[in-house]
Amino acid sequence: MNTVLFDRLSNVQADLLVTFVPSEGELPESSAWIDANSDGQLTSLRESGVFKGSLAQTLLLPSVSADFSQAVLLVGVGKSTQLSDMQARKVVAAVASQIKSLPYATVAVASAVLGTKNRSAGETIALVAQWLNEGFYNFLGFKQDDAEKVSKVDTLMIEGSDEAALAIGVATAAGSAFTRQLGNLPGNVCTPNYLASKAQMLGEEYGVEVELLDETKMDELGMHCMLSVGRGSDQPSYLIVMHYRGGAENEAPHVLLGKGITFDTGGISLKPGPKMDEMKYDMCGAASVFGTMKAICELKPKLNFTAVIAAAENMPSARATKPGDIVKTMSGKTVEILNTDAEGRLVLCDALTYIERFKPQSVVDIATLTGACVVALGGVNSGMYANDEAVASELKAASQIAADKIWQMPLDEEYQQQLDSNFADIANIGGPEAGSVTAACFLSRFTESYPWAHLDIAGTAWTGGAAKGASGRPVALLTRYLLSKTQ
Repeated sequence: MNTVLFDRLSNVQADLLVTFVPSEGELPESSAWIDANSDGQLTSLRESGVFKGSLAQTLLLPSVSADFSQAVLLVGVGKSTQLSDMQARKVVAAVASQIKSLPYATVAVASAVLGTKNRSAGETIALVAQWLNEGFYNFLGFKQDDAEKVSKVDTLMIEGSDEAALAIGVATAAGSAFTRQLGNLPGNVCTPNYLASKAQMLGEEYGVEVELLDETKMDELGMHCMLSVGRGSDQPSYLIVMHYRGGAENEAPHVLLGKGITFDTGGISLKPGPKMDEMKYDMCGAASVFGTMKAICELKPKLNFTAVIAAAENMPSARATKPGDIVKTMSGKTVEILNTDAEGRLVLCDALTYIERFKPQSVVDIATLTGACVVALGGVNSGMYANDEAVASELKAASQIAADKIWQMPLDEEYQQQLDSNFADIANIGGPEAGSVTAACFLSRFTESYPWAHLDIAGTAWTGGAAKGASGRPVALLTRYLLSKTQ
């Protein structure tokens, strides 16, 4: 789908015009123009109560009047046109839900009225473009009626003039869709080898340099902690490395590291059966790094960015790692594995040590790491930990611009003692208290040589229940974070 900008609705030739109507007060310019050219139909509909203009209410008018040939979709914005991010996203989602099922090839959205509080026009254009395009996502490939889900829209026009902002919004949506598709795939399809093939695909499409470290190479490097996680699976593990080189040749990269547990049974510490199907989403950290790589490749900023994926499948078998086993990490530290379901930190710690060779300017790891983070923050904020306040501040700023919320959590030294072990340098769990904090503390022990932050996205990477599906977060945040490095 092609997404472009336009200046005024009155100058656009489109099959469908989308305009926004408040529940009270004057009509905005675009709606007033339609009203004036349709014998006051919009005013009449609002005054009669047929269309009240309440938030996210929609009404399709295939024919407004005899003198107005274009179809019109009315969308309510409530009492104020200065919306919160949450309100604006709800309105845009309603628009996308309607138009993707309609038989119109060209759609013009008069979105200037959606200016959100404390946002520039450019930021609003980027978010509207992102959210509209994200609204067109469908998980395809596994149902017989998938062909019917494909939208008829081939050109989406958005009101505004900031082409750079539009490009960011469209690229972010493309990255989000890539992330959601990977996350939604079943574990029998999306294996570590499948993720490796997707890295190679990105390499071929965008010229990204790709390195694949197989189990033999990881064994030679001493990455025994990572290898311990996949030992019970028939699927081989991989450390996947992708280099985007848009900056100066000698410029150190910024690194994103994604947890890629393509299915997590818990291993010998087996998870309960209910909702275990959702453990296909335990690779959403990796999926978000893939999506961010795609967005960056589309935008072509001048920076060096390395993406690292620690990919493994955690299964129980006679070969699987057992509770009480002690393994040696690439750093030389030994780990007593008290619970094999705390496996994400085991693959990440060796990857964090491997990343030292890149002498990175910053490292951010992204992982569906702990249920404790879901308890603490729910599905609204991702948890953020950092050993460097500059990185933490940059992530917070990117979060605000991207409307992709994070909340900084504590990383106090006092929590570290919960990871003490009688038999090894460190235990892989710290007991029932502050579980998300102690998981971050574990990772922090492998990040002493560079500025680092950790994003626990266990509560934000997907939605469960009847609305089950990957969210695409935090691609928007990560993309904005990396783009901030080019300024």
